[in-house]
Amino acid sequence: MNSPIFIVDAFTDRAFSGNPAAVCLLNGPADEEFMARTAAEMNLSETAFLWPEADGYRLRWFTPAVEVNLCGHATLASAHVLWETGRLEPAAEAKFYTRSGLLRAGKSEGLISLYFPPYGLTASAPVTGLAAALGIREEQVLETVLYADNVLVLLEDEAVLKGLNPDFQQLAKLPPRAVAVTAEAAEEGADFVSRFFAPGVGVNEDPVTGSMHTALAPYWSARLNKTQMTAFQASRRGGFLRLEVSGDCITLSGQAVTVVSGWFHAIM
Repeated sequence: MNSPIFIVDAFTDRAFSGNPAAVCLLNGPADEEFMARTAAEMNLSETAFLWPEADGYRLRWFTPAVEVNLCGHATLASAHVLWETGRLEPAAEAKFYTRSGLLRAGKSEGLISLYFPPYGLTASAPVTGLAAALGIREEQVLETVLYADNVLVLLEDEAVLKGLNPDFQQLAKLPPRAVAVTAEAAEEGADFVSRFFAPGVGVNEDPVTGSMHTALAPYWSARLNKTQMTAFQASRRGGFLRLEVSGDCITLSGQAVTVVSGWFHAIM
């Protein structure tokens, strides 16, 4: 199977920052083993596979270890590739059929916007062993919230968040699939900051996590009494997202840069 493949840095306006995703364009449905092995070969936090379906594209996302139900940055990267390669006209909306239903993306004034459903949030008691695995004291966890099969942890300030040095082996043993940590931003330029750890699915720290922000956006919208916000994910690479909360839709907007384009040659 010969397929065009791209590496795109998402949620950034310059190469080697934001979150890299591989995007593999296919003519039709692919064998799951092929997709899983390709994602492991790419060894990025996410590899996206898409092929034409109905009036849009089927889209599936794989980490190096598992298939996931929702991925923001690889969706943004996929839309970017469709427009950049001329498969979609600049004014056309990208439609993706996914495990999480129909997802849409639009392009305007240099930004790609993703229109995602919000995650429901449920208050939770602190997860036993989580503070220790993150390398902080229990009292530094101000609030714990569940969304999907992940846990969201509010920390006391940005400095604590940026200084986290988790024990990934211990973190992978805890019940949540992934751990998102967040704090109010201390400096101008962002309303809040975050980091995202998912060693249990092969991603110790994700550079910029779009799907997490479908939980963070309504969470911080309620805390800050804002419907439009700027978020910064404080990973080593880092990345900014513009967010808007409107009823049952979360709009995540950002830019993307193609770093590598070529062909994937594989025999399955």
